This record gives sequence, structure tokens and C-alpha cells, in this order.
Amino acid sequence: MWMQEIEKLKVLQSEREALKARTKQKEQEKKAENHTETVCPECGGRQLVHDYERAELVCQSCGLVIDDDFIDRGPEWRAFDHDQRMKRSRVGAPMTFTIHDKGLSTMIDWRNRDSYGRAISSKNRAQLYRLRKWQRRIRVSNATERNLAFALSELDRMASALGLPRNVRETAAVVYRDAVDKNLIRGRSIEGVAAAALYAACRQCSVPRTLDEIAEVSRVSRKEIGRTYRFISRELGLKLLPTSPIDYVPRFCSGLTLKGEVQSRAVEILRQAGERELTSGRGPTGVAAAAIYISSILGGERRTQREVAEVAGVTEVTIRNRYKELAEKLDIEIIL
Repeated sequence: MWMQEIEKLKVLQSEREALKARTKQKEQEKKAENHTETVCPECGGRQLVHDYERAELVCQSCGLVIDDDFIDRGPEWRAFDHDQRMKRSRVGAPMTFTIHDKGLSTMIDWRNRDSYGRAISSKNRAQLYRLRKWQRRIRVSNATERNLAFALSELDRMASALGLPRNVRETAAVVYRDAVDKNLIRGRSIEGVAAAALYAACRQCSVPRTLDEIAEVSRVSRKEIGRTYRFISRELGLKLLPTSPIDYVPRFCSGLTLKGEVQSRAVEILRQAGERELTSGRGPTGVAAAAIYISSILGGERRTQREVAEVAGVTEVTIRNRYKELAEKLDIEIIL
């Protein structure tokens, strides 16, 4: 009896060692395969791009097609418009931080129809009504979730009013969730913390918005947003660099309907001003507006100081002082 048990143990041990050896060999083969795939044999570059439409692996540096026979991991169906894509897709929406439950919960539709589109009988409608009611109650169950649900809807409202992209909304939601986890909400208004998180996200994603613009779409004052932003950035350790005036140039030029040459000249003026430290200690919007004003005159698409001031959200006096200073220090001749 004992001999049989010992033999079984020996067999199991030998099988385990063989399995380890096979696993180690597969890992080595996979590493070697990845090493050969991630290096271009022509130029040695590592920036390789998968072109799934042509089923090719292409080097981004020299353009060499390294492999033209790899597995397409996309769907097996094709869609030629949005409706077809929505009908043929068999997955749900991706996870997002802009919803309090990250978009992982389900919702019972308000229409009284089943999955085949047939009407629900009156006998089952009462049960369906109760299911909907409990679904709404369970979806937001405690105080933290209620806080997140209200704050994230407020964030989405402000971001929509400012026309901010999706990545800024996701970043703002992450900042607010971190503030909730560290209990920084206590004693402060939800709207103020949400507005401060949105302002921090704009600076993190290089989509600058001023405190005045955030205050216009929020329900709190500019002073409270600034105070809350300084508090959460200190407590969360957000290392944010000062906003550069160059970040404001595309948006202001678009609002003034200026051409690309004017925008490029304004960026060059600001770059020279930054090298001579003329932008330090001054508001970035005022300096950007002054550079655009100078560039519009030099490019033959003159805009008045009032027009530039309205788009940039600064006063005409600020533009007048800044453009005179830039023109004097950079030796720019302006014919008025």
C-alpha cells in the first residue's frame, strides 16, 4: 500500500517537473518571438504599427512591412454605418469613471415590451414596475454613491457647457473620486469640489480653461473654486505646471476666425517672449491675446483690441500694456 502511494507521488512529481519545463520553454520562445517582432530588421526601430485593414506589421521609421500574415483580432462582421454597428455589436458600453458605478450596472427599459418587441401583458406589468423601482433604489444604495452620482452629473454638465473632450471628463472624474477616497469632501460643497476637479483636469490634459470660464458654468464663485483647487491639489499631490500662453492661442484664433499663418506667428512671438522671460509673472491669457493682436496686424488680418479682449476674456488695457511690452522687447515694428 505504501509503495503504491510512493510511486504515485513520484509520478506526480515527475509530471509537475515536466510541466514546469514546458512552461519555461514556452516563455522563452514567446520572449524570443516578441524580441524579433518588436525590432525592425532593416533599421532596428521599435516603433511598429499594426495595420489591421491590410493585415500588415509596418515599421513606422522606415516603412518596411515586417509581417503580412497575422491574426486579425477585430470582429468577424463589418458595418458600413452607425446603425449597423450598433445592431451587430455584441458587447456593452466600455467602463467609464464618469458614472458612479463605472457603467457596469444594468437598467430596465421604461417601455413595456420584451426582447422580441412584443407588448408585456397587463398581468406582468405590476411586477415589472416593482422591478424597475427596486433597480433604481439598488443602483444608488449608500451616501457615497449618491454623492458620486450628483457630482459626476454636475461634472458632465459643466464639461458639456465648456465643450471639453472625453479625456478631460474622465480625468476630472478620477480626480473627484480620489478626493472622495481621501475624505476631502467633508465641509465643502459638492459643486465647488467638482468645479475644482474639472479645472485640475483641464490643466492636466493641456486643455486650458480659466477660473472665470469654470465659474461661469458652475454654481459657485471663482474664489471658492480657486481655494478648493489649491486644497485638493496639495492633498492629492497633483504636480501641475503653470499654464503656458501658447496653449490658449488655437482657441482664441479660432474664435477670431484667423488663418493658420497668424496663429503660427503668434506662437513664435510667445516662444521668443518665453526665452527672454517676458511671460513670467503675467497672466497667460493676457500675453496670448497680445501676441495674437500683434500677429493679426503683421499678417494683414487686423482685429481690434476690443474683439481680441472679448474672445480672450481680458480687458483692453491689459492687451495694450502687454503688446507694447512685447513689441518693445522683441523689436517688432507695428504700423497702426
